[in-house]
Amino acid sequence: MSTAYRNWMNSMGVSPYVHYIYNDLIDGLIIFQLYDICKPGVVDWNKVHKKFNKLKANFEKIENCNYACELGHKLDFSLVGVGGKDIHDGNQTLTLALVWQLMRAYTISVLSGLSAGTNNKNAEKLILEWANNRLDKTAKFTSFGDPNLADSIILIKLIEKIKPSVVDWKVVLQDAPTYEDKLANARYAIGIARKAGAKVYALPEDIVEVKQKMVMTIFACLMARDLSQNGQAVTDSMQAK
Repeated sequence: MSTAYRNWMNSMGVSPYVHYIYNDLIDGLIIFQLYDICKPGVVDWNKVHKKFNKLKANFEKIENCNYACELGHKLDFSLVGVGGKDIHDGNQTLTLALVWQLMRAYTISVLSGLSAGTNNKNAEKLILEWANNRLDKTAKFTSFGDPNLADSIILIKLIEKIKPSVVDWKVVLQDAPTYEDKLANARYAIGIARKAGAKVYALPEDIVEVKQKMVMTIFACLMARDLSQNGQAVTDSMQAK
């Protein structure tokens, strides 16, 4: 899971490069960069310690992390039980809770720029509706945790709707009963999604194991790509239905 988040953060151009989430976020500086990408202007950089006094470094880093959590609350993140010291201490579960919501906020911010009315409350519903509207009746699914997504066939069919030229069905395992078969399809799906121009950060294992949050980000990135490429036609189609 942390690998996907690390890939996403580095793709956002944060500095310094993130090698290990639980060590590299403890001063809050990368988190603030991500906030600024998700919602430009939300960070008051005058409140941020950018350089640290050797005698007070730990205290200043915790202050940064406290402010990072404060910003999360401001953006309606669910951060129950998450404090600045948890981030500074490298608490894995609580750090991932914050990073996941940053990643989700970024995805929603991308969609907001392409589709009017997108926000935290209706984003997942909108993405699901978009996907099912784009898919044929035989390929529809009920949620991002639908076990029918595990073999990636539905995902590949959706990518084909967005950019047909990237899909070669000869290399897709239509019958994928084993984990390894599903993993092969998932690797292919992520590869062609990126070829189609979608900024996918999830891992093949996330699809096979149907990790709902990460699967949602794949569909969100595909939706963003579809709307940017085929915008008006897609919007008209959704409104018609």
